[in-house]
Amino acid sequence: MYNIWNNILASIEQKVTSDKFALYFKDTSLLSNESGHIIIGVKNAFFKKQLSSKFYGIIEEAIKNNGINPIDISFEIQTDIKNKVRPREVIASTPTLVKDIKKSTRLSNTSHNLKPDYTLENFIVGSNNDLAVAAAKSIIDAPGKRFNPFFLYGGSGLGKTHLIQAIGNALLKNKPELKILYIPTSDFYNDFIVSVRTGKGDEFHKKFQKLDCLILDDFQTIIGKEKSQDEFFSIFNNLYQLNKQIIVASDRLPNQIETLDPRLASRLAQGGAYDLQLPKFEDRCAILRAKADLAGAEIEDKAIEYIAENVNTNIRELEGELSKILLMSEVRGITPLELINSGSTSISKPSHYHTVTSKQIIDKVSKYYNITSKELCSKSRVFNIKNARQVAMYLLTTELSLSTTNAANEVGLKDHTTAMHAIKKINSDIKLDFTLREQIEEIKGQLYAA
Repeated sequence: MYNIWNNILASIEQKVTSDKFALYFKDTSLLSNESGHIIIGVKNAFFKKQLSSKFYGIIEEAIKNNGINPIDISFEIQTDIKNKVRPREVIASTPTLVKDIKKSTRLSNTSHNLKPDYTLENFIVGSNNDLAVAAAKSIIDAPGKRFNPFFLYGGSGLGKTHLIQAIGNALLKNKPELKILYIPTSDFYNDFIVSVRTGKGDEFHKKFQKLDCLILDDFQTIIGKEKSQDEFFSIFNNLYQLNKQIIVASDRLPNQIETLDPRLASRLAQGGAYDLQLPKFEDRCAILRAKADLAGAEIEDKAIEYIAENVNTNIRELEGELSKILLMSEVRGITPLELINSGSTSISKPSHYHTVTSKQIIDKVSKYYNITSKELCSKSRVFNIKNARQVAMYLLTTELSLSTTNAANEVGLKDHTTAMHAIKKINSDIKLDFTLREQIEEIKGQLYAA
């Protein structure tokens, strides 16, 4: 079946982009092909949903092209899929759990400062981070090539540290001889200052020159530190000219870091800036289900959906609420859903979600873009008015769950397909356009302000 599936994958690879193929199909397997009943192995619930909803037709066509007439195609979460992590590794957050990992592996060497439990296998992929993960996989396959430097940005608790260390761990797994260093920017700065005071500046510089991959975290803390910026710029240039991989994570884009040297800001963004966004409802459900499954915990789908609907801040808090509910339900001897229905959890839906109206969204968007509500709801094709109209329709569907038809009607459009295209465009643009995302978040903040 291995050869059959390889041939099918080769057909699929011709139909999708390289990034999508690497993200969605690389770790799949053919589990069964009996009398036309196809069962495909996937890593977790997210991939199961994505492959069945987005790529079913492509998979079916590829199977037919390889001489198989599928009666049905199903997807099964495969617990023994290659590189699958044990539940204990996924939830490891204390030194005692980390010690349980086999000491014989190369990752037990702490000279690189990487945490061995930060891997791609236990990093949950969703629409909020799929582009960044695809880039990360490309780096692992060919470090120092296409995505160099790799600049990752996003808010707190979205998994930046996990992802950049996962890249380092994967590189070491492929080539244990690589010299890799993960270091927070504050430590980089402190070590640099000590080296200057002790007259060991050359040693400090040479230590970084020897690296095959430098991973720098929390880069926003370099604000105002001119000497350390100069030193990093020098190290950056040396590594880059030698095609060594450079990975930088920050809570904001380079050009948004105050007092950062414009030369350095430009160089950091030249390989592309990729971000981690807040997970959407479907992503939150997938994260919760995967975390529960990997921890071996029983939890009902309705309980998962309740948590996902009411915790929409970041992944860290989402996982925290899941852990509390699982613990409380175990202590009380009831199911998570019974616990939620009893009203004994700390989760409560913010009341402001019930107060926002269509008119308020249209008014706030109009005011934000300095146009009138009448202009927004007109048929004008002037760019700023058209853009505001698209943002309004996006918010009408995401914040009020309006259908595209109703969203179109609210802004004076008769054709709901216009709304569909507008919402699709905003959903696409928001992934790469940090400014647009900030604008939408500001409008939402104004909508829900007390």
